[in-house]
Amino acid sequence: MKSHTAYLHINTPKRYQIVNITPQVEEELAKSGIQEGFCLVNSMHITSSVFINDNESGLHQDFLRWTEELAPYGIDKYQHNLTGEDNGDAHLKRTLLGREVVVAVTKGRLDFGPWETIFYAEFDGQRDKRVLVKIIGE
Repeated sequence: MKSHTAYLHINTPKRYQIVNITPQVEEELAKSGIQEGFCLVNSMHITSSVFINDNESGLHQDFLRWTEELAPYGIDKYQHNLTGEDNGDAHLKRTLLGREVVVAVTKGRLDFGPWETIFYAEFDGQRDKRVLVKIIGE
């Protein structure tokens, strides 16, 4: 069994943003040489998410609007913000969309269903963050 580890570095220009990271993950898979196995992709920050869905801009706006409705930004709304932070909403939004995804690797490719794409969702952006890509297999 082989393994390959890489870190994607992301710094979004906006506080809230969804970024397609599938090409970077596919690049790491190619570097790994692994033909059969699994690929884990996870955000290493508690205010951002990695998830799989359709690459459609209207849907991305729906995700951002939906998470904002469920966990609106606001300094006085969250106990967490009483510590001097202003990102209590980002922690909750991360929980809604999840921490990581695992994708099967078959014949050297990510084995997606129709329309599936890997996204990084940022909820407290404009600073450096990392995404772990860990690929294991043969």
